[in-house]
Amino acid sequence: MMTTSPAAATAVQASPRRPEVLGQVARLVDLEESTVEQMRAEALGAPTRGVVAYGEYQSGGWWTTSLLNHSGDPHDVVIGDGRPRPTSLLDEMPATARFLDSLGLDFMYVRLARLEPHSYLWEHRDYAELRDTGRHRLHIPLVTNPSAVLVTAGARVHMAAGALWRLTPSQAHGVCNTTGPDRLHLIADVYADDAYQTLAARPHLRDGDATDLPEMTEAERDGLLEKAVQLAELGFTGAAEQTLLRAFYTYALPEGGAYDLIAELHTARGRDGDAHRWREAKAHLLARP
Repeated sequence: MMTTSPAAATAVQASPRRPEVLGQVARLVDLEESTVEQMRAEALGAPTRGVVAYGEYQSGGWWTTSLLNHSGDPHDVVIGDGRPRPTSLLDEMPATARFLDSLGLDFMYVRLARLEPHSYLWEHRDYAELRDTGRHRLHIPLVTNPSAVLVTAGARVHMAAGALWRLTPSQAHGVCNTTGPDRLHLIADVYADDAYQTLAARPHLRDGDATDLPEMTEAERDGLLEKAVQLAELGFTGAAEQTLLRAFYTYALPEGGAYDLIAELHTARGRDGDAHRWREAKAHLLARP
């Protein structure tokens, strides 16, 4: 079900211009096309779209459903430590179940995650609420498009289908799907053990996987804030905030920079309570595990 690309060894040496990107997201192994096709068909044919959870992290449009969790209910999607069991949905997905079993990993949680067009997961860290145990996140893209990207370490990374990817979600990151169609990933949270270390032994990125974002100039920053102020003055406060939140996907901002811009917007308008709320949101969403 998995293959090792002959180019993988050289790809490790030719990893991206930003070495920190490779430390946060990387290809691990290639997958057999037939395996991906079977899992894609099962995921697209799932009888449920899932539920919207972690609402504070997103613009809307991010739906998840569980394949392995602690209750067996596919709509129980808030991850947590423990030994999971198959949900009723995984019972209807035999090819996916075989694939997960073939990995031989110590799973914490496994979900299907769908991100609709024009949707965003805002900059955040994961695992902050979990105890200090080594864990990693694996992504298997089933349906994707070039506008569906992960942003981390000042770069945009497109997780292409046909590979198993590793993400370090305890580092600040965000996801967007700007034009669509839907992005559909199988996401597995796993504990560190020998099987995982073997799987993750050769992290790499290929040419074109990662693209550095430009730094924001002062003129661009002033123009963006001016646009946001205009929207807010017209009564479109939510649109003003989202305009600034989306800057994270366009520019290489300092960590939490988009939240700082929103706080600055509200401070400039004399809305100190709203500015404080967004500073608290920044502390919450970017809390370290």
